[in-house]
Amino acid sequence: MQRENNCFHQEHHSRKRKVGLSARTKTAFIVLLVCAAGACPGMAQTAGELAPLRFTLKEAVTTSLQKSREISLARLQYETSRQEAGLTRSQFLPNLYTGSGVAYTSGFPLLAGGGAPALFNLTYNQELFNLPARGDVRAEEQKAEQRRLTMDGVRDSVIQRTVSAYLQLAKVRRQLELLRSERQSAQKILDYTRQRMQAGYELPIEVTRAQLTAAQVEQRLAQLEDQQETAADQLRLLLALEPDQPIEVTAENIPPAADQTISNLVAEALRNNPEVKEAESERTASEERLKGERGGYWPTIGLIGQYNLLGKFNNYDQFFNKFQRNNFIAGIDVKIPIFASHTGAAISFARANLTASQMQVENKRAQVSLEVRHKARQAREMDMNREVARLELELAQQNLQVLQSQFQQGRASIRDLEGGQLDENEKWLAFLDAEYAHQQAELELLRTTGQLAQAFQ
Repeated sequence: MQRENNCFHQEHHSRKRKVGLSARTKTAFIVLLVCAAGACPGMAQTAGELAPLRFTLKEAVTTSLQKSREISLARLQYETSRQEAGLTRSQFLPNLYTGSGVAYTSGFPLLAGGGAPALFNLTYNQELFNLPARGDVRAEEQKAEQRRLTMDGVRDSVIQRTVSAYLQLAKVRRQLELLRSERQSAQKILDYTRQRMQAGYELPIEVTRAQLTAAQVEQRLAQLEDQQETAADQLRLLLALEPDQPIEVTAENIPPAADQTISNLVAEALRNNPEVKEAESERTASEERLKGERGGYWPTIGLIGQYNLLGKFNNYDQFFNKFQRNNFIAGIDVKIPIFASHTGAAISFARANLTASQMQVENKRAQVSLEVRHKARQAREMDMNREVARLELELAQQNLQVLQSQFQQGRASIRDLEGGQLDENEKWLAFLDAEYAHQQAELELLRTTGQLAQAFQ
């Protein structure tokens, strides 16, 4: 009897364990199904379309500067110029050479081009005082500075194109929202006009006029969609994104530049404009080159040294009283010009280059000053245009409020109400265009005055 009870308890425990395992298996299976159901939409979204990336204006500028191939190329060119200046400067640094001049000689020991045959030689030279060479070094340093200024100009170009594409994309997307609302209003007006024509209250020309309005809205929608794709493609290119990567932008303002007086703007431009600074650097290089060429009338001084290990088989003992295997010389090499035609010609050439560089600086400063004045006036004109567009928009909004009140009182038709909505949308579109034109004028002014990088970094 006890054995039977034990068997019963064991069998009951085994069944409970199987039931428990089965319940845990079902629970795990349900959890896996839930996880799969939650993960599949994300996997489908990843495989089907990319998640949109949101950028602020400064983030877009920073990203474009980091990934721009144009800036990378300009930086490499600047580094090349710096290395070239270092190559010219190397003659004022210690230079040590070694080699061998082993040769068979018959008669007097002599090498081709002069010198003595040696088993091993060591040569040292270093320029100490050489004004023409020093002028070349300083001119090359200014050339490297010009490359750096060119790199700054490329950076400003990338910033301007990024900001322009960003603002245009934000503007066009806002206009598309307004036009889609305008499409609904135009369709309502068309339907209402058709009903009144069928009832005999309107002429067919009114239906045609409403159809024309709806078609014009569709035409503008197509144009804006094309502009949106163009601006988005340009911004993706500047940000080094995939061609089908969605981008989200927000409407932002840029720092105003036209608020300053014209005299201050001109002073900023003459001080910071990369083109003016590049012309001034070229003038400085010409001045240094002229100073160096004028120094051609002065002596040149350099350190020299040489060690030769000679071989007795070159017949030294036959032509000299005493043979010495180890020979060393060290001292100063001084060259004093007596009559140097090259120096006079080089001075004349350098002087002509300096005159041309000075005229280039004056022309560039006058040109930049004129551009700043023109762009400052243009920015203020665009600002006034934006203010007029804002007031027209405000008037259209107030007129729409009056029409809504009259419609509720039964004194205005649905066509009047939708017409007021159309007018408000048109004023919105005009205001966005005027605001974008003002921002473009401000961008041009910031770039001309050399303040663009400071404003967006």
